[in-house]
Amino acid sequence: MPDRITANLPARDMTATQAFYARLGFAPSFRDDGWMILERGPLMLEFFPHPELDPATSWFSACLRVDDPDALQAEWGSLGLPTDQTAIPRITGFFRPGAAPRMFALVDPDGSLLRVIDNRDAGKDDDAC
Repeated sequence: MPDRITANLPARDMTATQAFYARLGFAPSFRDDGWMILERGPLMLEFFPHPELDPATSWFSACLRVDDPDALQAEWGSLGLPTDQTAIPRITGFFRPGAAPRMFALVDPDGSLLRVIDNRDAGKDDDAC
């Protein structure tokens, strides 16, 4: 397995977090009382318990860099997640902040921001994460 790094995000309720991410196609590969790992193909997210977290003030985030963000946005967008800028959870359409790569965003029920970045924009001024 190549070297890698994975995101570590908070979960107020591990069971609810697992259920939310299952809708996004992630499956558990490890879980105990203090840690959970969810995977979707090569994408991996790790979660730790944080029951006191306020989703409205969460500053946790991760970047998912993918080759086909259009397919992922269409799949996740079909789940009926809110698109309003204040909803938690929510999903956005595509945007390009300044010279950064093309991306869309998803905010999970715990307020963690996932930036889903288009690998096809590799080589651009890439300071999105």
